[in-house]
Amino acid sequence: QVQLVESGGGLVQPGGSLRLSCSASGFTFDGYVMSWYRQAPGKERELVAYITGSGRRTKYGDSVKGRFAISRDDAENTGALQMNDLKVEDTGVYYCHAGGLWGQGTQVTVSS
Repeated sequence: QVQLVESGGGLVQPGGSLRLSCSASGFTFDGYVMSWYRQAPGKERELVAYITGSGRRTKYGDSVKGRFAISRDDAENTGALQMNDLKVEDTGVYYCHAGGLWGQGTQVTVSS
């Protein structure tokens, strides 16, 4: 089955960290841009970060610059989003996107 599966979400206090993972099955990540999006309650889905197929270029949303880091491991067919210094406004469902596919999302809740 061709799919993307996210994991690593959870509940964390402000200032904490989480590492999200995106695992591809049924197709190869290699060469595709991989992106992370998030959607907060009542808001539209927004781009958090992307990494090019070569892995040489990355881009981040203004609200996460300096706190989040996107990476990929094509040999393992996985991607990751390291999230540090999390803020309440980072709360939402985080989605992985690559090769025209969306994952099912993983919930991130930042709350004290």
